[in-house]
Amino acid sequence: MLLRKVSDYLSLIKFSHTIFALPFAAIGFLAGAQSVDFEFERWLVVHVLLCMIFARSAAMAFNRWADRHIDSLNERTKVREIPAGIIESQYALSFALLNCGLFVATTWFINQLCFYLSPVALAVILGYSYTKRFTPYSHLVLGVGLSLAPIGSYLAVTGQFALLPVLFSVAVVTWVGGFDIIYSLQDEEFDKKNRLYSIPSEFGSSRALAISAVMHVITSLVLLAAYFWGSLGWIYLAGWGIFTGLLIFQHTLVKPGDLSRVNAAFFTTNGVASVLFSIAFAADLFIPL
Repeated sequence: MLLRKVSDYLSLIKFSHTIFALPFAAIGFLAGAQSVDFEFERWLVVHVLLCMIFARSAAMAFNRWADRHIDSLNERTKVREIPAGIIESQYALSFALLNCGLFVATTWFINQLCFYLSPVALAVILGYSYTKRFTPYSHLVLGVGLSLAPIGSYLAVTGQFALLPVLFSVAVVTWVGGFDIIYSLQDEEFDKKNRLYSIPSEFGSSRALAISAVMHVITSLVLLAAYFWGSLGWIYLAGWGIFTGLLIFQHTLVKPGDLSRVNAAFFTTNGVASVLFSIAFAADLFIPL
C-alpha cells in the first residue's frame, strides 16, 4: 500500500520529467564551482539537489491541483491522478504546500541570498499554473520556471550573479518554451473550445511550430554565446552541436495534422539532449586537454 501511494505521488508530479531541469542545474553548479575557489562540500550538493526536488514537486502538484477541473474535461488528461480519483485534491494541495515549506527551509542552509529569493522562485513556478487562463505565452512562463535551475545552483555555490549562468537560463527559457509549444499541440482544439490560451490555439498549429522553431534557434545561439563568453573549449562546442542537432531532429518528428510522435519529440529527444549537453559541459571544464 505504501509503495503504491509513493508511486501515485511520483506519477502526480511526473518525477521522471526532472531530467529536463536537473542537467542544467548541474551546469550552473559546475560553472559556479569553476568560477570560485570551491572545495567540494557534500552537504551543499545534497541541499541543491533537495531544492530541485522540492521545488519541482511543489510546482507539479500545485499545477495538477489548479488544473483539476480542466483535466477532468479533457480526454487526454482525465486519467491523471486527481480527476481519476487516485489522489484527492486536498491531499495534492497539502503535498504541494509541504514541498514549498521544505524548499524554503532547505535554502536557509545554502546561503542568505538563496533564502531571500526562494519566495520569488515559488511565485514563478506556482503562478505558471494560472497563466493559461489569460495569456497564450504561458509556455515562456514555464520556461522561466525551469530556467531558475542553472542560475539558482550557481548562486548556491557563489552567492553572486554572473552572466554565464544567466545565458544558460535564457537558453532554458526558449528551449522549454519551444518544446512545450510542440507538446501543447495535442490540446489545440480543446483549448479553443474551453477558452484557454496557448500558442497553438492562438495562432494555429503551423504557425505554432514555426514559433517553436524560432525559439529553438534562439536557444542554440544563446548557448553558442555562452561558449564565447565562458572561453569554453571544443568539447563544449561538440556538445552544443549535438544539442542543436537534436533540437532540429525533434522538429522533423511533428507536423501539422500528425502528432503521433509528440511524446518522442517532447520527452525522449529533449531528455537525451539535456543530459548529453551537461556531460559535454562538465567534460570541457574538468578534462585537461
